Amino acid sequence: MDIAIRPIGPAEHEILGEITAEAYLGDGLLDFGADDPYLERLRDVTRRAAEAEVLVAADSRGQVLGGVTYAPPGNPWCDIASADEAEFRMLAVSREARGAGAGEALVRACIDRARSTAGVRGIVLSTQAGMHGAHRIYRRLGFERTPERDWYPVPSVPLLTYRLELRPMP
Repeated sequence: MDIAIRPIGPAEHEILGEITAEAYLGDGLLDFGADDPYLERLRDVTRRAAEAEVLVAADSRGQVLGGVTYAPPGNPWCDIASADEAEFRMLAVSREARGAGAGEALVRACIDRARSTAGVRGIVLSTQAGMHGAHRIYRRLGFERTPERDWYPVPSVPLLTYRLELRPMP
């Protein structure tokens, strides 16, 4: 499948919000299901796009397949990043597009952005234990588990962390 990674357009905010919400709901990642308060934050792509960089994966027809929120160091969307780290969040791909490379392409785009930012030495992320497909992508791209940084945004939701050390490009 031909996949292009690009910044989200305003007309696509609702589409990506629903893809993200459905990914979390459909995979059983929200403790309170459709009543989970985090669902509103997942759907609020307009806010994310105003405060961070939201990227989408689109097919050759321009249809949005998924997206991710990229946060450079110091951005309010960073949860665990230190001053010399970028972070990405809310990686989601529509059920129909899974396995076609959209998720990996989005992660690679975040790595490229971090690598091109002066002073950034690493990129980090938080993930849930059940996000096995995402974990495979992270490991394949060289991310390493950082259990000492694992955390709980709320008492019932443990988040695992990963980090990729960014080496200068040859």
